[in-house]
Amino acid sequence: MGAAAVPFIVFTVFWGGVGIVLPIIVPKGPNRGIIQVILMLTGVTCWLFWLCCYVAQMNPLIGPQLDRHTLLVMAKEWGNELK
Repeated sequence: MGAAAVPFIVFTVFWGGVGIVLPIIVPKGPNRGIIQVILMLTGVTCWLFWLCCYVAQMNPLIGPQLDRHTLLVMAKEWGNELK
């Protein structure tokens, strides 16, 4: 299973909208700068977290845990009998 372009594009556009578009349309007020920074940081960190989770699923570090009986059956069926 490799990387697909559609999820990458969809999530990049979504979090780009949160981090780029929404700060532009924040109404004027005393806390406008803080709200803009919060939205930008939210967009960047959420996109980065999603990207790390997405990439980690391409090559998982932990494989399936099989019991001894299953391993013996697999070895017999594949012609590699264990002694």
